[in-house]
Amino acid sequence: MSTTDKPAACLAIEGELSIYRATELKQTLLDAVNGASSLEIDLHDVSEIDSAGIQLLMLTKSYGQANACEVHLVNHSPAVLEVFELLDLAAHFGDPLLVPA
Repeated sequence: MSTTDKPAACLAIEGELSIYRATELKQTLLDAVNGASSLEIDLHDVSEIDSAGIQLLMLTKSYGQANACEVHLVNHSPAVLEVFELLDLAAHFGDPLLVPA
């Protein structure tokens, strides 16, 4: 299957994006990248994120670049926004952050 034959995809992550779920989510995210021309990862329902979760998102983004799949992070939850701001990661991921009023 060429990249032009691959559909766009959206994957929502719910609950913790942490070391406790990193192994489980890693394969899901990489499989999603392999099967799509572009992937939106919806972070609206992420209740907690730690350094393992950040590393997983970074891996997914770079894996997507290496495999001709655009990966976009969307609908950042307050927990994700807090960590992204603390670590100044918005520019790294390059996706717009909507900060609530």
